[in-house]
Amino acid sequence: MMKTAIRSITLICILLGFLGYSQNKKNFSGIPNILQQIIPNDRIDSWVLVYNTYGKNQEIKTSGGKTDYTPQFSGFDLFPEEDSFYYIAYASGGKINYITDLEDLKKFVGKIDNAEEAAIVLTAEGYMVDEEFKDVAGNYYEDAANYYLDLGKLTSKECPYQKTHYTLTVNKAAGAVSNVKDNGTYIELYNKKCANNPRLLKIQKKEEPKDEPKKSTKRK
Repeated sequence: MMKTAIRSITLICILLGFLGYSQNKKNFSGIPNILQQIIPNDRIDSWVLVYNTYGKNQEIKTSGGKTDYTPQFSGFDLFPEEDSFYYIAYASGGKINYITDLEDLKKFVGKIDNAEEAAIVLTAEGYMVDEEFKDVAGNYYEDAANYYLDLGKLTSKECPYQKTHYTLTVNKAAGAVSNVKDNGTYIELYNKKCANNPRLLKIQKKEEPKDEPKKSTKRK
């Protein structure tokens, strides 16, 4: 009887803990805000995060004083197929360096210090914070050991264009992904040229002609 009671209490505690973490899910607050949470681990004298849209540069964040940099004409984005881009200019050891791609951004982040940095690092693996679908592909929660991120991924550029959402467990101490859960497709888009467009198939499907009644061959 005592063992049964202990087991019941343990199960209730586990369920309450799970529900508590589920209710504490937080939506990522937008790509500019995600990038502003970067805490570089290497020795950096100063750095600036720049957003370029329609050829105009806007400084989103500066850290460590003024950085004299040359405007860049290419960069990275945390969301695929954006017209705009970001880049980072940083001063280290009297030299100005630039971050213009996701792999270099991952190195610049270094050790993961927060959930936003975890999302940035995972972007280099093809995952993304989908701002249009934050409830399924743009949120996270955490416990003492891990970050749990719900992120999207472009899984097909062909017909149909498709996105899948995943829950990724990132260990806080090691910064490594310990588990990836596939939650399935959350968006599929067909265009007019798609051979497997279900709407197009319905239109193309013609009704089978009905058999005409046979004429009588009897003579009067």
